[in-house]
Amino acid sequence: MSGQVCCMELRIYLDCPACCRKMKRVLLRMKEIEQHMIERQSCRVSVCGRFDPGDVAIKIRKKMNRRVEILDVQIFNNHDGQPE
Repeated sequence: MSGQVCCMELRIYLDCPACCRKMKRVLLRMKEIEQHMIERQSCRVSVCGRFDPGDVAIKIRKKMNRRVEILDVQIFNNHDGQPE
């Protein structure tokens, strides 16, 4: 999926500021993720970039050692920026 931009919303339990810092560090080290947003109150993480959604969710689960739920995935065309 190197030619398509993907935006994915995940649910992961982030109970303290240290968990949010660890999540941010994990996301910043993943080269395929271009943008991210962490919402601690609603336990949601949104990521955008050129990646395979399943692979990124597995990487986050392994590094954070927490259950990760994929809530929504949007795949955009490279040419016009519209969702498929």
